[in-house]
Amino acid sequence: MDATTSAAELVAALLFILSLAGLSRHRTSRAGVAFGICGMALALVATVAVAAVDISVTATVLILVAMAVGAAAGLWRARLVAMTEMPELIAILHSFVGVAAVLVGWNSYFQVEAKGAGQTHVAAELLRIHHAEVFIGIFIGAVTFTGSVIAYLKLSARIKSQPLVLPGKNALNLGALAAFVALTVWFSITPSLGLMIAVTVLALALGVHLVASIGGGDMPVVVSMLNSYSGWAAAAAGFLLDNNLLIITGALVGSSGAYLSYIMCKGMNRSFISVIAGGFGIEAQASGDAEQGEHRETTAEETAELLGGATSVIITPGYGMAVAQAQHPVAELTRALRERGVEVRFGVHPVAGRLPGHMNVLLAEAKVPYDIVLEMDEINDDFESTSVVLVIGANDTVNPAATDDPTSPIAGMPVLRAWEAEQVVIFKRSMASGYAGVQNPLFFRENSSMLFGDAKQSVEAILRALGDSAPAAGSGAGRQPAGAGT
Repeated sequence: MDATTSAAELVAALLFILSLAGLSRHRTSRAGVAFGICGMALALVATVAVAAVDISVTATVLILVAMAVGAAAGLWRARLVAMTEMPELIAILHSFVGVAAVLVGWNSYFQVEAKGAGQTHVAAELLRIHHAEVFIGIFIGAVTFTGSVIAYLKLSARIKSQPLVLPGKNALNLGALAAFVALTVWFSITPSLGLMIAVTVLALALGVHLVASIGGGDMPVVVSMLNSYSGWAAAAAGFLLDNNLLIITGALVGSSGAYLSYIMCKGMNRSFISVIAGGFGIEAQASGDAEQGEHRETTAEETAELLGGATSVIITPGYGMAVAQAQHPVAELTRALRERGVEVRFGVHPVAGRLPGHMNVLLAEAKVPYDIVLEMDEINDDFESTSVVLVIGANDTVNPAATDDPTSPIAGMPVLRAWEAEQVVIFKRSMASGYAGVQNPLFFRENSSMLFGDAKQSVEAILRALGDSAPAAGSGAGRQPAGAGT
C-alpha cells in the first residue's frame, strides 16, 4: 500500500506541474485545467486510502460524506457563478484554505504540544521544531483567512475599495510582525494555550489591516498574493500532517502565486515588498469623480460610421465588458469589421478586470482568435497609428494620469496608451471614476467621445448600424483612413 500510495502521490504532483505549465498559455489552458482536476482527484483518493488504513470505518465514512458535500457545493457554485464574480469567488476560496490551516494547527497543538514528546509520534529532539511549525502555520493561515475575506468584500463592493489609512499604519504592521517573531520563540520554548490564542488573534487582525490598506486599483495583485499565501498555508499544514503531497502542492501554489505577483508588480511599477506589507498605492488620495473638463457624447450610429471608415481598430476591454456580458457582441463586431477589411486587434492590460487573465478568458469564451489578442507591451506602440480605439468597460488601465500626473494614486503604473489614437470611443454607464477611485482625463480629451449605456446593448446597436450601411461588393469601403474623402 505504501509503494502504491507513494506512486499515486508522485503522479498527482506531476499532474499539478503539468497543470501550471498548461495554464501559462491560452491554447493549452483547457488541458492545464484537466491535468489539475485529474491530479486533485488522484490526490484525494490516495489520501483517503492512506487514512482508511489507520482509522475506523465510521471515520472513513464521515470523510467520504464530507467529500461528497464539498463536491456538491462546488458543482452548485460553479454552475451559478458568473464570470464577473470569479475574482471574489477565488478570494473567498483562498479564505477556506487559510481557515483550514488554522484548524490543522490547533488540532496539532492539542494532539502533540499539549501532550509532550513522550506521548506523541514526534521525537523529543524535534518537538521544538514542531512547536514552531504549528505557530507559523496558524499565523500564515489566519492572515490568509481574514485577508481573503476583506479582498472578497472589496471585490464584491460590499465595502469601499479605497485604502484604509490608519495613523502609524507601517508601524502597526512592523509591530505585528515583531510580536509574531517574539511569540514564536516563546511558544517554541514553552507552548501554551494562551500563546496560541494570542497569535491567532494577532494574525487575524493583521490580515484585515494588510488588505484593507490596499486600494481597489491594486486588488488584482492582492488576489494573486493571497493565492500565494494560501499555498504556503497548505504547505505548513502538510508538514503538520506529515503529508508530502500537500507540502508539494502548497509549495507549487505558493511559489507560482508569488512569482505571478512579482510579474504583475513589475508590470504596474509597484514594489513587490510593499504588496506583502500592504502599503502601496496610497501616497496620494484619489481624485474621485471630480470632472476635469468638458466631455463629448456620441451615439451608436456615429460610432458605426467612424468604424466603417477606419483602417485599424484596437479594442481595450475591461471589467465593464464582463459586467455587461458584452464579449459575444464584441466578438461579432470584430468579425463584421474584419470582413470589411478593417484590421482589428485587442489590447489587454495585465490587470484588466479584477483578476489576471480575466479578459483573456472572456474573449476566448466568445471565440475571438488568439492571434489578435495582444498584451500591453505588444500593442502599446501601435496606438499612435490606429484609426479608432474602443475602450469597452476599461478605466484605470487606460488612464493617462498614470504617466502625466506624479501625484496620482496610480502614478507610474504602465497603461494602454489609447489616447494616442486618432479617435477614442469610451463605453461607460456614467462619468463615475474607476475601481481605483481615480478620475480619467482621457474622457475629456479632444479626440475622445463617450458612448453611455450598457456595453452589450451599445455594441449590438453598432452592429445593427453597420448592417444597415453594409458596403456594396467591390466598393472597397472600409479601407479608407478615418475621415478620408470628406
